[in-house]
Amino acid sequence: MTVGRLGEVLARMAKAQVAVVGDVMLDRYWYGDVERISPEAPVPVIAVGRSEERPGGAANVARNVAGLGARCDLLGLCGNDAPAETLSALLRDCRVEAHLVRDALVNTTVKLRVVSRNQQLIRIDFETQTTPDGCRQLLDAYREVLGRVGAVVVSDYGKGGLGHVRDIVSQGRAAGVPVVVDPKGDDYSAYCGATLITPNRKEFEQVAGRFRDEADLERRARALIAECAIDALLVTRSEEGMTLFTREGGRTHVAARAHEVYDVTGAGDTVIAMIGAALAVNASLDEAIQIANAAAGIVVGHLGAVAVPLSELVTILREEEHSA
Repeated sequence: MTVGRLGEVLARMAKAQVAVVGDVMLDRYWYGDVERISPEAPVPVIAVGRSEERPGGAANVARNVAGLGARCDLLGLCGNDAPAETLSALLRDCRVEAHLVRDALVNTTVKLRVVSRNQQLIRIDFETQTTPDGCRQLLDAYREVLGRVGAVVVSDYGKGGLGHVRDIVSQGRAAGVPVVVDPKGDDYSAYCGATLITPNRKEFEQVAGRFRDEADLERRARALIAECAIDALLVTRSEEGMTLFTREGGRTHVAARAHEVYDVTGAGDTVIAMIGAALAVNASLDEAIQIANAAAGIVVGHLGAVAVPLSELVTILREEEHSA
């Protein structure tokens, strides 16, 4: 495999058709300066100068897919409220085909981050649990789009929107479509049969136990692959890169790109978006994780969850090709 080959895969990804299913949310950012401490309590006072809103959670995954030029169908639950209207408008601007199930009994999940001088001071979450009826409607909407996509990405943030995730995985595989899961929690049984699960190190150790060394990591990874009957497992390891284990016994490690980490928010969204789009155009897992690793190295250099700038990704792959 050559970097030139990766460039070809990236070009094909613009024609991918991907379904993203998961917990959607609205990310809000308040920016301002802190110049004094409150007389009411020992806390900083921020004078908010500007605000920004972005698609978050599974919606950020979808934005990353669409940013490649690919078609992305996003399926998620939200409230019948003003944040849902804002999220819908943002997704239209990103050219995401959003199929948002509106449930009047819940509130759209909103994450508010207060930022001063490029440092996050506090995050405030607004959320309520979803309802069984909303989850059933989401599954129905998923079945309608499944026949036209080349890959399914499941983005689980533990907000309750994936009450039928077992069916989402099994129906995707039955349709002959690769299903990639960004997991949550300490029980992966609901993801059994998936093509690939992509926990970060903390998430992996939560379900498989802490590993002492590389041999112990591999032993635990292969046990999890067997237990969940999945094709492959990708453990993302921050500054240590990412390691792919396959059911056939393969192991591939990709070193993290050298960069200054500015903000890791949304890096996992970018990784799973790139992998899903790559698999949708029949790329290999090795090719997919190489592109995902390069993309993740870009987004951690930006503040907050962002869609990977395609021009930057093309430039990085071209630079690596010339230096290879």
